[in-house]
Amino acid sequence: MQCWDNYWELPPASVSFPIKGSAGKTGAWRTFRPVIDQEQCIKCYFCFMYCPEGTIKVNDETKEVYVDYEYCKGCGVCANNCPKKCIDMKKESN
Repeated sequence: MQCWDNYWELPPASVSFPIKGSAGKTGAWRTFRPVIDQEQCIKCYFCFMYCPEGTIKVNDETKEVYVDYEYCKGCGVCANNCPKKCIDMKKESN
């Protein structure tokens, strides 16, 4: 099994980036939301790369990742691909 520590070590390959909001705002029916522990984050950007909805964003100034909750569906792909496991899927509260 191949394993990489960050986005920059990945071999050159095609990457598809989804278009935000192509299906409208979808965050309202989410059951779990990803919460990123910025203290533990190593900024590998795997969550950004693997998010199937393109809702993981990177702040240009701080380089921190954040989630656009208006469109995040709560699938957990970001949490599953985080090598440091610093993304926790929290149950949504009403």
